[in-house]
Amino acid sequence: MSFSFEAKNELCRLPVQKLCCARAEAYGVLLYCNTFSSTEVRIITENPNLAARLPRLFHRAFNLRFDRQPEPDQPGKQIFQITERKKLDHIINLLGYDPRQNLVLHINFGLLEDACCRASFLRGVFFAGGSITDPLKRYHLELATSHLQASRELEALLREDHFPPKSVSRNGSFITYFKQSDQIEDFLTLIGAPVAAMKVMSAKMEKDLRNSVNRRLNCDSANLDKAVEASQEQLEAIRRLEEAGVLETLPDKLKLTASLRQANPELSLSELAEEFDPPVTKSCLNHRLRKLVDLSKKL
Repeated sequence: MSFSFEAKNELCRLPVQKLCCARAEAYGVLLYCNTFSSTEVRIITENPNLAARLPRLFHRAFNLRFDRQPEPDQPGKQIFQITERKKLDHIINLLGYDPRQNLVLHINFGLLEDACCRASFLRGVFFAGGSITDPLKRYHLELATSHLQASRELEALLREDHFPPKSVSRNGSFITYFKQSDQIEDFLTLIGAPVAAMKVMSAKMEKDLRNSVNRRLNCDSANLDKAVEASQEQLEAIRRLEEAGVLETLPDKLKLTASLRQANPELSLSELAEEFDPPVTKSCLNHRLRKLVDLSKKL
């Protein structure tokens, strides 16, 4: 089951109650469905929960039934259709268009003055034209329609509600989309899918944690490589000092440092500093080892 499917199932559990919100939701479905013209409404879905919601939604919004709709629990693509002219004129008139003129689809903002109606409208848009990628893979939510003007006005509506989307055209469709996880979370919460929003948030936290761990591991690995290289350089310096007979002439502190490093080549500076009796500071030990390396370079 895709993440889009789960999100739409969550939305389908919301009741169809207030007339204004039902009409706004149906309006969003119509602007972003397969076909909405003065001669036909055609909505195609493979989601059985949305298929169960649509007849209730359109009856509440427009007090009418589809001319064609699938049998309950019919598998696969399910088609809802209205072709009766009287019903189409009724819908067009209620949405604020003139049935006598060519239907140029744009958003009638007069139907979306209340916040609840805006949220319902966006829910309908998501039902009909929305999809969302699994947030564990990447963050991407898009709303696709074949109507350019509706797409432009949807973008304006979203910006007015502090959702700054991006837009692109693709294969004859006009896409409004989000790629920021927080914007997707807020959008899903607004339209009534808080569980899906929480899953996006959880996915972001999981990825952030994984990235943090990876950065820490990479940092630790790099530090370990540096420590190994430094230890090898110190051991080589001590060997050269021994072969040249210089080591025995050095102060006792340097000779002890050389002896402990040779005996513990795998220890870090902090660990090696603890081997002294009494222990020395990491800074002190680092100074002594640099002194041995510098002396070997003068040979």
